[in-house]
Amino acid sequence: MQIHADRSLPAFVKSNELEWIPSPLKGVSRRMLERDGGEVARATSIVNYAPGSSFSEHTHSGGEEFLVLDGTFSDEHGDFPEGTYVRNPVGSSHTPYSTEGCTILVKLWQMPPSDQEWVRTNIFDDGLFDERKAGLSVLPLHENDVETIEIWKLAAGVEVPEKAYKGGIEVFVVSGEVSAGTIAMTTHDWIRVPSGEVFNAKAKSAAMLLVKHGHLDKVIPLPGD
Repeated sequence: MQIHADRSLPAFVKSNELEWIPSPLKGVSRRMLERDGGEVARATSIVNYAPGSSFSEHTHSGGEEFLVLDGTFSDEHGDFPEGTYVRNPVGSSHTPYSTEGCTILVKLWQMPPSDQEWVRTNIFDDGLFDERKAGLSVLPLHENDVETIEIWKLAAGVEVPEKAYKGGIEVFVVSGEVSAGTIAMTTHDWIRVPSGEVFNAKAKSAAMLLVKHGHLDKVIPLPGD
């Protein structure tokens, strides 16, 4: 399956307009933003766990990165409430479930094996943010040789200047409304701007963005590639 699989091309998805697609396990469904592969895939998805649902134990051969959008996601390592950003490195494993139900943004097969850092960060902790200018604060989440991951918090009316990001940029709207050039984005919209093209954002309301940049031209191979 290929959905926006060519990372040299721009992409924009209004995820709230997508149908929920059932996964192989009961109670777990997905909205696919990008995907290259079958059940083993390089993927960015929004995944919903119904109350009481679970996923079988599995190993993250390409790593796993997720942000809890609502509810509480759990596994044998702990409980992760709304606003928790998690990185489980290549080779890690777990058995996830959700007692109350939850929704997460999850990325698979997008980590370099050399990055073995575990990350658990509360993006709602205001003390973790650095103010870059009036109305724009940034929370650095992680950085390696492949990518930089941040949360941008914008006050209404604040603009992030136009810039061409080496290696491209990917933005997911955690909350609020922003314009990206001529594109109007709202909560849970996702955009990808490849290397060499410019990106800018202006907040129409207070907004929080999950931002990744520098990574689009550094593809982590899938099995068999």
